[in-house]
Amino acid sequence: MTKLSVNINKIATLRNARGGNMPNLLKVAEDVQKFGAQGITIHPRPDERHIRYKDAYDLKPIVKTEYNIEGNPIDSFMKMVLEIKPEQVTLVPDAVDAITSNAGWDTLKNKDFLIEIISELKRNEIRTSIFVDPVKKMIEGAAKTGTDRIELYTEEFAKQYALSNKEAIKPYTDCAILANELNLGINAGHDLSLENIKFFKENIPNLLEVSIGHALICEALYDGLEVVISGYLEKLG
Repeated sequence: MTKLSVNINKIATLRNARGGNMPNLLKVAEDVQKFGAQGITIHPRPDERHIRYKDAYDLKPIVKTEYNIEGNPIDSFMKMVLEIKPEQVTLVPDAVDAITSNAGWDTLKNKDFLIEIISELKRNEIRTSIFVDPVKKMIEGAAKTGTDRIELYTEEFAKQYALSNKEAIKPYTDCAILANELNLGINAGHDLSLENIKFFKENIPNLLEVSIGHALICEALYDGLEVVISGYLEKLG
């Protein structure tokens, strides 16, 4: 079964809109796990517009499944994850002012930098994943950095699937096959939803984990977290 890690950034966005502590981020993290999700993902950004660095520390004792912290490995991010020591760190090359992640790493151009960062994380026994576009040369480059996994950036697949273009899965399948050959674990995320997740999972060999936030929280506004999480688990089974 492919594991479901729920990104709770949007819960923090809603909380921050009014100040105070409603909704309660820690309670939501507890509930998400109680409802069956196998992990919690957060993506703190330097301006703390949703997840705050304090949240990252506060969540550590709450997450009993798998804790995945995503972000650009700037100094403040690295200090935080080396202190918290989550089960997984996903490296994302997002700009400081990015609304959301919009590109994967150029693993060729950034090879030496990624090797340095990943080596430090591995010394601290933290599993690493690199956010990458579905481009074979970037998968090959990722394999040379020492990373444990890649996370396929799935926005284009989701966009094309919504237009009934199921052929858009092909580069993702091809990259997954290559990643398997290179002994890289495969994660995926960005705009995956209840509508497209089953098809995606069926076409990605050895998909280990998906990280889903925006769509899942939007779907939960109508049907509730427990029902929606159950729906994902069924489609990922």
